[in-house]
Amino acid sequence: MPALLDDTALLRRLVAFDSVSRNSNLPIAEFISEYLDRPGVRVRRNASVDQTKTNLIVELGPPVDSASRDGMILSGHMDVVPAEEPEWQSDPFRMEERDDRLVGRGTADMKGFLALAMNRLASADGSRLRRPLALFFTYDEELGTLGAQRFVESWPDPETLPRHVLIGEPTQLKAVRMHKGHLKLRITFHGVSAHSGYPHLGRNAIEPAARAITALAGLRRELAGERPPSAELFPEVPFVALNVGQVEGGAAVNVIPDHCHIDVGLRVLPGMRGADLAQRIHAVLDTALPGEPFDFEILGDSPPLLVAEDRPVVRSVAQEVHQQGSSSVAFATDAGWLQTAGFDCVIFGPGSIETAHKPNEWMPVSQFRAAGRHLDRLVHRFCLEESAP
Repeated sequence: MPALLDDTALLRRLVAFDSVSRNSNLPIAEFISEYLDRPGVRVRRNASVDQTKTNLIVELGPPVDSASRDGMILSGHMDVVPAEEPEWQSDPFRMEERDDRLVGRGTADMKGFLALAMNRLASADGSRLRRPLALFFTYDEELGTLGAQRFVESWPDPETLPRHVLIGEPTQLKAVRMHKGHLKLRITFHGVSAHSGYPHLGRNAIEPAARAITALAGLRRELAGERPPSAELFPEVPFVALNVGQVEGGAAVNVIPDHCHIDVGLRVLPGMRGADLAQRIHAVLDTALPGEPFDFEILGDSPPLLVAEDRPVVRSVAQEVHQQGSSSVAFATDAGWLQTAGFDCVIFGPGSIETAHKPNEWMPVSQFRAAGRHLDRLVHRFCLEESAP
């Protein structure tokens, strides 16, 4: 049985894995599985279609009561964003401690929480648990919650897992019960390549793409003036935010471009469907470019989240940190997909989203330790106390 590391040492080991989403996550998944290989622990995998990546489902304690589905799942993602910015002051995959900071790629988003969750399960006595404690660690959350989507679409028995899920995204230890979704689209125009000195022999793909971008800008302004359901829950940006994020086309300035694609992202509010917004965008483009053919792809559709304030996992986490009222965030998480499969989720973790995805990503040491204490009490409440929350 592997030796139990302290939380900081375990986080250092996790940061050392280059689990950027473009890489396979099998090495870090194997390490986690081996570290948690203890009496009574059950580890299952949920592989990607191509078998190069996997989700991990780790369980300890008695089976789930099918009627109540009490117990707790601690959830997070194993992948991180790239760390190629020149502003890094140290090796991003070698965690450093500076003053009250743990610095390294993934410390905040979200290997810090993974370390805390792993040690809560690794140190638990399964024979004393009244209700199960589980971990659900995903792949490719940073690419659009793909691992969570794979789990929802392929896992045969989600009802055998606890209903109550705590997802440790960085919220500075605030309980979050709602977030926007993220719909990602690609629109591609095709032309005919030719020498730019003989334009009549080609057809420029960038020109209709430019008209499409103008039409999308008009739709962006239209959406900004609307107030869909749940708008009041997101006072800072109470509308669907549309962003033309990337445009790519052409090969050289002296060649008629034979292709151009536009990547678009929309932040979808609870109560809305990404598919409906995709249809609306398609209709806008049809009107703006009559008779112009284009390809239209949905690259990702991370659903929004809205969990009732009185659900046990939301209420208990809010009580734990003496929080009054509800909090929302504008980024998507695995919770959106998990809610569609009947799980109740709360987003709650150490660190700030404002330091994530940036050079010299960091988490306060004091907050990391405080999060461990909060998790100790929450695991006790959901899995050890005589009556469930």
